Amino acid sequence: MKLISISYPLSDSSFAETGEELSIAIGHFDGVHIGHQNVIRRAVDAARQQQRKSAVMTFHPHPKAVLGQGDQYVNCLTPLDDKLAQFAALGVDYAIVMRFDHSFADVSPDRFVKDVLVPLQARHAVVGFDFRFGHRGAGDAASLRELGLESGMTTEVVEPLLYKEVKVSSTYVRETLAEGDMALACELLGRSYEVEGTVVHGHARGRTIGFPTANVGLTEPFVSPRLGVYAVQACLDGQWYPAVLNHGIKPTFKDGETAPVLEAHLIGFSGDLYGKPIRIRFITFLRPERKFGGIDELIAQIGRDRDEAAELLAELATGAASPARPIQ
Repeated sequence: MKLISISYPLSDSSFAETGEELSIAIGHFDGVHIGHQNVIRRAVDAARQQQRKSAVMTFHPHPKAVLGQGDQYVNCLTPLDDKLAQFAALGVDYAIVMRFDHSFADVSPDRFVKDVLVPLQARHAVVGFDFRFGHRGAGDAASLRELGLESGMTTEVVEPLLYKEVKVSSTYVRETLAEGDMALACELLGRSYEVEGTVVHGHARGRTIGFPTANVGLTEPFVSPRLGVYAVQACLDGQWYPAVLNHGIKPTFKDGETAPVLEAHLIGFSGDLYGKPIRIRFITFLRPERKFGGIDELIAQIGRDRDEAAELLAELATGAASPARPIQ
């Protein structure tokens, strides 16, 4: 897959890189959940049928964050690099990242088609049923179809994808993560929810009580799941390890911390972690975070959490259990 980064107005080099007619899926696609995947696969399938190249156009940063329409959009389900990796996995030929700024926000629906899609040689567009575009969201799927026909572009509108009679959406995924329902989040995303960061220095208390932890400093403002303890997998240097993770404010130590932290104990791992990139794959919510009466009580509970996580992850790895989606 080839990456093309563009901004408005397009320069000659922006669209000369493809030089081919495109079947293009258009949207922000935060999460690249199964509903988004359905839209993108339609564009890929159409490209094959029409002997064109497939493309996805996404917008960065999130339009609502730029326009100040919601603080929640500062946090993302899939940072741009993760999003691009998902596009590539779906067989897309070109990922087109349109810089979203206030200048582009002022572009009318008509100008978006004429000044962006036509020069890019978009001959077939695929969008979701609730797609909006242009200044103040004046354009919708119907108007894209009408404007496209004037320029020789057809438009396919994909109806909502339902999971157990509920519309799949990025909002639904966020709500599911907030509840700690990792099995449902996995079903909606088509994969386990993951975050990435760097191992940073913490208070080193875990080591003193026999459970050394990797404190994860997130590299992107990921959507934060429910506070509590999870069975997870942690990837270091390309190798995945079973782990138990606490996402919370460590109330037992009375530090007055209010910002949640991610601390992962890698089961069976020994070695220096500081400064290393780490990726966390959430598997199962084990229990809420709570305050303990003392260190001994905390140590006993951490031991139980570790054993429960190790047993669960071992069963999933051997196929003895049936998760929402097998661990890869």
